Amino acid sequence: MPETLPINKYIDHTLLKPDSSQAAIDTLLKEALDYDFASVCVNPTWVAHAKDVLEGSDVKVCTVIGFPLGATLSQVKAFEAKEAVLAGADELDMVINIGALKSGNFDLVEEDIRAVVEASQGRLVKVIIETCLLTDEEKIKACQLAVSAGADYVKTSTGFSTGGATVEDVALMRKTVGEIVGVKAAGGARSLADAQAFIEAGATRIGTSSGVAIMNGQEVTHGY
Repeated sequence: MPETLPINKYIDHTLLKPDSSQAAIDTLLKEALDYDFASVCVNPTWVAHAKDVLEGSDVKVCTVIGFPLGATLSQVKAFEAKEAVLAGADELDMVINIGALKSGNFDLVEEDIRAVVEASQGRLVKVIIETCLLTDEEKIKACQLAVSAGADYVKTSTGFSTGGATVEDVALMRKTVGEIVGVKAAGGARSLADAQAFIEAGATRIGTSSGVAIMNGQEVTHGY
C-alpha cells in the first residue's frame, strides 16, 4: 500500500452544490489553505477562481466532468476536460456512462473514460463509478475498464445519487485495481473514524464536505 499520509492530505475538500455562492467557495478555499488539504473539489465554473486563490500553495484544484449523471456524450466530456485544464484544473473527477455499463456496452464505457484521460493532458483523472447504482460484478467491471483506459483513480460516488462510499465498496475496489491505481471514497466520511475506516479499507483519497470537522475530531450528521 502507498505510504501513510497525514489525514489532511487524504482529503479532497468538496463543495459541488449547484447553489454554491462565491462566498461559500471562498470559505472552502480558505479552509483548504488553513488545513493544507490535498485538494479542493469544485464545479468547473469555479476552477479559474480557485486556481488564483490557491496559487503558491500545494493544494490542488480538482473539478468534475460529466457531473453528476455521466450521461453526456464522450466528445462533450472530453471538451469539458480540455477546458477545465485550460482554466487551471490539476485533477479531474469524471462520471462514467452508467447506463452503458449496465447495458453491457463496455467498449463505450472504456472509450468514454479514455476520451477524458487523453483530453486531461497528463492531469490526474479519477473515474466515478457510482457504486450505489451497481452490482458487485458491475463495480469490478467498471474498475477494470477505468484501469484499462488509463485512469489514475477509481472513485465510489458523486454524492448526488442514492448513496455514498461504504467500507465494503472501497475494499472491493482496492482488491480489483491492485496497489498502483488510487481509490477515492466519496460521500460518507463525516468523522475522523469514518475517514480512517476508509483509509484502512484501501482509500488513498477521501472526498468530503466535512474536512474541517474531521480535522477537529468532530462528527456531522449531514453533507457530502
